[in-house]
Amino acid sequence: MSILIVGGAGYIGSHVAQYFIDNNEKIITLDNLQSGHKQAVISDKFYHLDIRDVDSLDKVFRENDIEAVIHLAANSLVGESIKNPYEYYHNNVYGMMCLLNSMKNHKVNKIVFSSSAAVYGEPKRIPILESDDTTPTNTYGETKLAMEKMMKWFEKAYGIKYISLRYFNAAGAHPNGNLGEDHNPETHLIPLVLQVALGKRDMINIFGNDYPTKDGTCIRDYIHVMDLASAHYLALEYLRKNSMSDIFNLGNGNGYSVREVIECARIVTGHKIPEKISSRREGDPAVLVASSERAKLILGWKPKYNQLIKIISDAWNFYKKHPNGYEI
Repeated sequence: MSILIVGGAGYIGSHVAQYFIDNNEKIITLDNLQSGHKQAVISDKFYHLDIRDVDSLDKVFRENDIEAVIHLAANSLVGESIKNPYEYYHNNVYGMMCLLNSMKNHKVNKIVFSSSAAVYGEPKRIPILESDDTTPTNTYGETKLAMEKMMKWFEKAYGIKYISLRYFNAAGAHPNGNLGEDHNPETHLIPLVLQVALGKRDMINIFGNDYPTKDGTCIRDYIHVMDLASAHYLALEYLRKNSMSDIFNLGNGNGYSVREVIECARIVTGHKIPEKISSRREGDPAVLVASSERAKLILGWKPKYNQLIKIISDAWNFYKKHPNGYEI
């Protein structure tokens, strides 16, 4: 039987695909290539289609003996989601409905879902627990929460078991340097900092240096993309063994400030990386750090790459090999 990886040409999806293959799983990749890259596809069987194309999606399920789905396909830019909520609800929420309906029709009863820390909104305590309130402050977070709730009701009605993985800040790249992060536009801090080191940007903007943190800049929880990939595999193993749905945070458990990220990048790259202080961005919490103790206890998850210098070193290795991303 095969595992269907939806969004398998994307940043996290391609690393998940590689991890599954390394663990002798047979995989099928599906992606509409809206933000993914064909060059990042790791499977022998690839379908270029959108999950909202229900006839084509059903064909994928008919043509293959699919055991489970790993769902990573979604629009994910917070600012864009506020400006264009229709597209986010249509792609993320309606797309999930189409996918779950195909699973129901073809009796596929296991799904591992890529959720987000954005479901929590402004945290009331740190570290954030899975039981904390979910009050998203943007459309992206709202759609992820709606997708989680949809899975809950599909389980109740049709018996589809799910694991929802609430990521914090995915970062880094495959240690071999062949897979990495390539977004357009790029909005994530570590790639933006490394673009300065590559000479593609003049400086890095620091949005606010007056937060109530140790150095005045925001603190975030960065998790290596390969540790995310291993969590998806363990989540599927858990569904195979226990057939019980659950939700887990995935983070490093350590918070790093914007200034700490920039200084670490200077050490890794040997570049000065000029910085500029700009005004705060609306809606940026001072601190976002996860508790991932449940994932460790229940899934047996053990992050291997939890040092910031390793995360940035692997990302830098990818960019040195691919200074223009996946473009030739």
